[in-house]
Amino acid sequence: MIDPKLLEILACPVCKGDLIYDKKNQKLVCEKCRLGYPIKDDIPIMLEDQAEKF
Repeated sequence: MIDPKLLEILACPVCKGDLIYDKKNQKLVCEKCRLGYPIKDDIPIMLEDQAEKF
């Protein structure tokens, strides 16, 4: 689970937009860029080359 306060300060590294927590898939999602950033061991991996397009 991502801390809601952390989610408030995190932004998409590509467009600097807001991220949405996808609990089912354990990803932070940027709807603007259509990228999903994985969460591994409760740590968001905020690297563009690790993001998955959807």
